[in-house]
Parts: sequence; structure tokens; C-alpha cells
Amino acid sequence: MNRLGYVLLYLCLGILGLFQIYPIIWLFLFSLKDNQEIFSGSPFSFPSKFNWENYQKVWDGGIGLYFFNSVWITAVAILLTVLLASMATFAITRLNWKLSKLVLGLFMIGLMIPIHSALIPLFNMFLNVNLIDHPLSIVITYTAYNLPITMMILLGFYYTLPREIEEAAIIDGCSIHRLFFRIILPMTIPVMSTTVIINMIYNWNEFVFVNTFISSDKYKTLTVGIQNFIGQYMTDWGAIGATLIISVLPILIAFIFFSNKVVEGISSSAVKG
Repeated sequence: MNRLGYVLLYLCLGILGLFQIYPIIWLFLFSLKDNQEIFSGSPFSFPSKFNWENYQKVWDGGIGLYFFNSVWITAVAILLTVLLASMATFAITRLNWKLSKLVLGLFMIGLMIPIHSALIPLFNMFLNVNLIDHPLSIVITYTAYNLPITMMILLGFYYTLPREIEEAAIIDGCSIHRLFFRIILPMTIPVMSTTVIINMIYNWNEFVFVNTFISSDKYKTLTVGIQNFIGQYMTDWGAIGATLIISVLPILIAFIFFSNKVVEGISSSAVKG
């Protein structure tokens, strides 16, 4: 490719990048306006006054608690999902037992179950065990729904791990549990980082399950807490914009710093599989 070709390529990529980042810039400017300016002015105009008090308003309105809930629920669900998926994938790909293919197929069926079709059965189940309006119901649901996709990403990597390492460890007297936690698990860190990011994006942005199973403000996450700024007769749109910016920032920062890990993990899993 000649010099002109590279110039045109980077010009096109720059224009595409501007289109991708513009909604975030627009949302940031939106969060600094009041209702009057939002409805009377141009949607593409800069705010005449930067209303930073919108951020103070949402923080005083309890957004800090919702942010903390989102952080710990997301972290716990990711830890359980990645650990359980790694154990299940290790058992299916590295151990010899008759029903391994059947169990793998049952896990993969989970990819075909729509979220909304399970809402009523899950609600009835959690109601019977007194887990409605309890964060444990959200953690369990996130873990169960993310297991299939997490295992699918891990499968290709696990299938190609050299068995000579396992055989050498077993000859030296290593148990199965120690083999998994001390040898196999550290070897899969590159692809595990991919699953962590994918799980984080899903858990952080999830709305339907939290809105269905949680009613107390003390357990709500950011995605559901936004509704507090929507009233029957008036909606504070500037505050909603500020809440959306706060909710987007962690995902945006994580993706900026770890996007290369996502690509590397998926590509290595695909190539090795």
C-alpha cells in the first residue's frame, strides 16, 4: 500500500472514530444542561452554563450507593462465573469420563435460552426460597447466564493445553485439585482476562433482572437507580444524563485499558481451538 493509501485509510478510520465517540461527547454535554435548555435549545448546542450541580444532585440522590452495589455485585458474579466455568471446562476437556460431551451440550443449550423467557420461572423460584429483593438472586442469575458464553471462550484454549505438563505433575504426586489451581489456572490467565471483561460489560449494564427481582433502594444498581430521577409529572433529564455518564465511565475506562486483552484472548482461543 502506497503513502496515499495509508493517508486515506487513517482518514477513514479517524472519521469512523469520531462517529463512534460523538454519542459519548453529546451525552456529556447533555448532562450539563437543565430541562429548559434541553427542550428549548438545539440538541447539538453547547450548554450556555455548565450545570455541574447535576452531578452533585445525583450523588446526593443516592447514586453512590447504586454505584457501590453495581461494583460489588458485578465483581462477585464475575469471580463465581469465571471460577465455575474454568472448573467445568477443565473437567470436560482434561478429564476422561463418559458424560463429558453430554454435560458440555447441556451447558451450551444455555446460549439459546432468551432472558425474558426465564423471568417468571426465576421469579417463582426465588420467591419460594425468599430471595426476592435480595442481591444473591442477582448474583446467581448473572453467574448462571454467563456460564455458557464463558465456557465457550475457554474451551478452545483448554483443548490445546499440552498434556505433558499434566502428566509430569501427576507423576510428581500432584493431586487433581492442585493441578488445576497451581498449574492449569495460571496458564489460562490470558483467555480468562477476556471472559472477565465480557462478563463485566454484561453485568454492569444489565437492567431486566435487577428491575424484576429488586425493589429496595439499598440493593438497586446504577441501571435501575436512574429511574429515581423520572417523576410522574416532571423528569430531571440533566440528572439522568449525569447518571448515565457515571455509569458509562467504568466500562469505558476498562475497555480502553483492556481491549487488547479481549482481542488477544478471543483470537488465541479461536486459533488454538
